[in-house]
Amino acid sequence: MAEIARNYGQDQTHWVDPWQAETGAAVAEAPPFERSSAPVLSAETLLPLTHAIETYRVIANLGGWGYVASGERLELGVRDPRVVQVRERLTATGDLTVPAQDAELYDANVYEAVRRYQVRNGLEPDGIVGRRTIAAMNVRVQTRIRQLELNLRRLSAAVPALPDRYVFVNIAGQEVEAVNNGIVEFREPVIVGKQDRQTPEITSEVNSITFNPYWYVPKSIAMADMLPKIRANPDYLQRQGIRVLQGWDTNIRELNPRNIDWSNPRINEAYYFRQDPGPGNSLGSLKINFPNNQAIFLHDTPTKTLFGRQERNFSSGCVRVQNVRGLVSWLMQGDSSEWDAARVARSVDSRQYRNVSLATPVPIYLMYLTAWVTPEGIVNFRDDVYDRDGSVNTSALEN
Repeated sequence: MAEIARNYGQDQTHWVDPWQAETGAAVAEAPPFERSSAPVLSAETLLPLTHAIETYRVIANLGGWGYVASGERLELGVRDPRVVQVRERLTATGDLTVPAQDAELYDANVYEAVRRYQVRNGLEPDGIVGRRTIAAMNVRVQTRIRQLELNLRRLSAAVPALPDRYVFVNIAGQEVEAVNNGIVEFREPVIVGKQDRQTPEITSEVNSITFNPYWYVPKSIAMADMLPKIRANPDYLQRQGIRVLQGWDTNIRELNPRNIDWSNPRINEAYYFRQDPGPGNSLGSLKINFPNNQAIFLHDTPTKTLFGRQERNFSSGCVRVQNVRGLVSWLMQGDSSEWDAARVARSVDSRQYRNVSLATPVPIYLMYLTAWVTPEGIVNFRDDVYDRDGSVNTSALEN
């Protein structure tokens, strides 16, 4: 595992998002080391994952790793007997390879090792050992082995069918990758479904892009989220650009919200809601469509500040993509030379609804991976936020 830590700090392949500069999307603070250009969903990750399982079994046979006691947060410059426990824990998995000169001092070597560990585990890389970091460190090695084995089975089932060009959404990792011939050409954070509105696992093909979409509010969201706001404020719908409609196609009829009895318990059966395109539209300016029976799609969002959160399970099931223009440009450039980032931007800025079909659909995989290993040997874990692994979830804790 010491070799894993050395690789992680020094041998990562440099990857640059080719769309970031063009779209001007916000960029999060850089992690302590570069990301690999290899995809998470790839045949290249299977053998390193198998090796990681073997390494963790060795750790288990040696008695596992030690326990880090709870207490005040540990940070750079602090002297505390628990720093000895942190050092031992980080050494066990190869995150810390430098011998201690003062075992109880939280020095720069411990700080960098903690940040390395936090990045591998999807935690805020602030170098502070708080409640979430301690909770992750105290997960038993046997639990981590089961997590690795389960995700190896998931990957092994999907990898043989992979094409050269595809989109991969890791629901647990809350990230999207666009892959071409084994290289990640686009990678960004995503926002996925809440615990009670989980994003499902789907295999499909992206077949169209909608510019400046209308949002037809799902009945479940209308009942649970919108109706209480409408009843509290009759002007809510107008401010949100949402229309109350009856009928379809040529028989659509718009109703005045002030003439509707919103206390009627069957209100959701009589009407439906549609939000106009625009800056406040809940789908943002772009929607990426693929056939599925659960009405799931990828889309933009007007609430971009949420991408800065470490945990991003806020949606009602669909997947919100940071810098979605970049992903749309990637999809459409691969489909036609007529579409580049500038044309995508012009189409968005027109604020006109338009649906464009892809001549060649692009496979898309929405999967739930809570553990993976890069070709460089970096072992990554993520919280089991949907409790599908029975492993670990630290997201409710403060760091």
